[in-house]
Amino acid sequence: MHNSSEQLNHLKDETSPYLKQHKHNPVDWYPWSDEAFQKAKTDHKPIFLSIGYATCHWCHVMAHESFEDEEVAKMLNNHFVCIKVDREERPEIDQIYMHVCQMLTGRGGWPLTIIMTPDKQPFFAATYLPKKTQYGMNGLLTLLPEIKKIWDENQEKIIESATEITKRLHQQPLVSQQTLDNSILEKTYDALVTDFDELHGGFGKNQKFPLPQHLLFLLGYWKATKQPYSLKMVTTTLKQMRQGGIFDHIGFGFHRYATERTWKIPHFEKMLYDQALLLNVYTEAYQATQNNLFKQTAEEIITYTTRNLTSSHGAFYAAEDADSEGKEGKYYTWTYEELSTHLTSEELKIASLVYSLKKEGNVQLEPGRTTENILYQSMTIKEAATVLDLSEKNLTKKLSIIRKKLFTIRSQRMHPNKDDQILTDWNGLMIASLAKAARTFHQPQYLTIAEHAIDHIQTHRLTKNNELIHSHRNKHNTITGYATDYAFITWSMIELYQTTFNPTYLQYALQLNSYVLNHFWDKTHGGFFITSDTAESMLVRQKEIYDGSIPSANAIILQNLIRLAHITANPSLKETADQLSNTFSTQINTHPTAYTHFISAVQYMITSTQEIVIVGEPKNKDTKEILSFLQSHYFPHTSIILKNPKEKNSLLEELIPWIKTYDQIDQKTTVYICKNKTCQQPTTDLEKIKKELD
Repeated sequence: MHNSSEQLNHLKDETSPYLKQHKHNPVDWYPWSDEAFQKAKTDHKPIFLSIGYATCHWCHVMAHESFEDEEVAKMLNNHFVCIKVDREERPEIDQIYMHVCQMLTGRGGWPLTIIMTPDKQPFFAATYLPKKTQYGMNGLLTLLPEIKKIWDENQEKIIESATEITKRLHQQPLVSQQTLDNSILEKTYDALVTDFDELHGGFGKNQKFPLPQHLLFLLGYWKATKQPYSLKMVTTTLKQMRQGGIFDHIGFGFHRYATERTWKIPHFEKMLYDQALLLNVYTEAYQATQNNLFKQTAEEIITYTTRNLTSSHGAFYAAEDADSEGKEGKYYTWTYEELSTHLTSEELKIASLVYSLKKEGNVQLEPGRTTENILYQSMTIKEAATVLDLSEKNLTKKLSIIRKKLFTIRSQRMHPNKDDQILTDWNGLMIASLAKAARTFHQPQYLTIAEHAIDHIQTHRLTKNNELIHSHRNKHNTITGYATDYAFITWSMIELYQTTFNPTYLQYALQLNSYVLNHFWDKTHGGFFITSDTAESMLVRQKEIYDGSIPSANAIILQNLIRLAHITANPSLKETADQLSNTFSTQINTHPTAYTHFISAVQYMITSTQEIVIVGEPKNKDTKEILSFLQSHYFPHTSIILKNPKEKNSLLEELIPWIKTYDQIDQKTTVYICKNKTCQQPTTDLEKIKKELD
């Protein structure tokens, strides 16, 4: 993505994949830096800020159309100081100016276009802008001269407007001491029922996002209330997504979202966070239902992630692009002629039925592309087997052969670009989900993958002072960790502890949680800021609880506080959790489905919980049996502690002092179950334990 002159702008030394894509643009881009802001002040020019990310389709479109264009570049270079930001590398910058865009235009998205004063105060916001005015949308060649004219002739008015916008950014939401109770759970459930698409699964009636946060809430609500429709919404959605084109039936993994309500036509980029969050949902759905389709899908997500998004040192890359050969989805689609060349007539017949293939193509992604097919299932494997007069087992075997053939052929195509950044927070999400999958499916190799990744984080991203680094930049660890980095890595440490019962993971979780409390907590209004008190000072220090493409830090910190409070019986953690919940209660009550990750954590706080202490040697048969039962079934509000009776004055007892007196009965594996702060008599009867828990 560069011009023929091979000139280099000020992005030439950047390591972000997104910024590197733009280092040859004729636009004289600067990274976010003091140098850029000083130049704007010295030259008395406004700043043109463009924010995107490496696998963003419309970012590519705007780059090709405008930022590689000499006419646009000349206009930008003459009248503006131009700054490029990678939203994945600098999420705090993105969140501030995305908030501005939503305030001013009522919508957001990427590429994000902001024009602001040299003091970083914004006065114009938009998303994608074409080169020339079209379809009622102002083009850059029209817009930029207009802004330049106003800047030159009425700068005072612009600065006044920018100052007012900045004031609005600083406005704090109403702080409430109202306690969230069961009514918020019912309100959230009712809103999700209203928004549920009963025919196709998912929520809403137009384009469909996976929305794992809704599904996790509904699973927890079903467990607490036994409301069958809550579970039905989850299982319907997960089945429809698995059958749809949003799932890659050849190479596995999920695309970003579906462009229509049936899940058939995806936006093709693949993000690490989607794989992680959906792995978590499919794993928990399997625990709840024991449906093997959910297990298979979870395992296929892991197959894709380890094959396509795993670095040589074990950590995970950020994403894969939607585009290849200059076209979105080119890598993933097939012409019927191409399929007939590579498959036998029987295989083509099977594939055509199962994957809804048509000679004339089953999708039109853009004008002129009329013969392509996306693989999606219009029927289940069981239904297809009946039509084809085959057993399910036989059909599954034949489909596996077809898939491997097509995978080999597809691998010879030009592969979409990879965003090979290793982002600490996104890695935390995947590590947490892998740890859960490892114990649920009894697959130690999944744990090995997770531990390789966490080893990399601890070695390269965690300093001696328990400070996390968000991302490498300029070959140095210079970007201070954000609240999401601490929240998600703490979550992963808790999940690793619940899988391995290695107390070192619990120790790390407590240390990171302590760092968050000391450096991110708002002592005046409550809640956690996105940035720490040691980070670069920004236009405004923001907090976030809204469910974006990843959970908010506040939601996951709340979840972590509750889980650590239950495990350690530390009352101060519970007190902070209560404060955090109350801080945002007014906002959450106004539109609960925007905050379902947070509400899931609240659900943990206010529904029935249990702590289970198993006193037994880890390799003992009875210990293994009870752990196997607990880990493969759905107990969402349960903390498990494994105490080895042979280890006295251990790190575990130091971290969890209340278990010191817990011991075995008759030297047998003994289980202590405490529900809602009331402990039952310990027992060695495993069948009784299973019955009690189930």
